Order: sequence, then structure tokens, then C-alpha cells
Amino acid sequence: MTDNRTPPPFAGDERAMLNNWLEWHRGTLAVKCDGLSEEQLRERSAPPSALSLLGLVRHMAHVERSWFRRVLNGEDLPKLWDKDRDNDADFNEVDTASAKEAFDTWQEEIRFARAISDAKPLDAVGDRNGQDCTHRWILIHLIEEYARHNGHADLLRERIDGVTGE
Repeated sequence: MTDNRTPPPFAGDERAMLNNWLEWHRGTLAVKCDGLSEEQLRERSAPPSALSLLGLVRHMAHVERSWFRRVLNGEDLPKLWDKDRDNDADFNEVDTASAKEAFDTWQEEIRFARAISDAKPLDAVGDRNGQDCTHRWILIHLIEEYARHNGHADLLRERIDGVTGE
């Protein structure tokens, strides 16, 4: 696996710490997927679970879009991967999904998220189903969501080819 992540610093202001930890976790998912074939990325964890590395990448693209563009920035965008039809389509429909499309979409949503995040103060408020949601909360939630799913990615990668690591 190629690992180009920069470890978060031990000291810094709140925004820098939040941004660095989010970047670390984004990078961790990329590292867990690095060097695998499309077939390996589609490999499921264990029946009946639909969990796969490709599904995680698709899911995190959806998460980035939902929280930063739809909630924080108020953009009226459709959900990715036809999730209005099947809420778990990001995981369920990887057998025919393109890994390149998934990774490109994920990176594009990360670019949008970074730009939106950079332009807003931590106390900026977005709307999530009629409830106020701060930018700070969104950053913390994304760190938590990536951390949880990176644990899944760790196990998936080890199952696929035995590779382990932080």
C-alpha cells in the first residue's frame, strides 16, 4: 500500500486539528484501497453483509456530498447512487459499479467539501431536516464516520490480501 498521509500534529488551533484529522481519515480509506483490483474492491466482508471497500468509497462520497453540499451549503442536489430508490444502493450495487467512477466521485466530493469548509466559519449553521447543524458538528461527525468505516476497511483489507496497518 502507498501511504502518503501526513500525521495530524499534536498541537494546533481547533480548525487545523479538525481539518488535519479529517484529512488523515480520508487518506486512510484511500490507503486501505490502494493497489487492489476492481474485483478485490468489490469483495464482500461476509454474508449476509453487503460491506465492501468499493461500497465504503461510494458511501463516503455520498456522506461528503450530503453533509457539506446539501446540509452546510444548502445545495439542492440529488443523492448519489440512486439512494432515493434504495437507501443502501452505495453498498448493494457494487457488483456492476465502476471503481474508477466511485473513486473519481469521492475525490470530487472531497474537493467540494474542502472548498465549502474553507469558506465557512466553524459556527456556520446548515439545515438538516429542519434542525440547525453547525459546521463544527459536521467536521466532528465526518471524522467519526470515517474512523468507524476505516475500522471496517481494515478488516476487509486484511481479509482480501492479509495486509494490515494503521
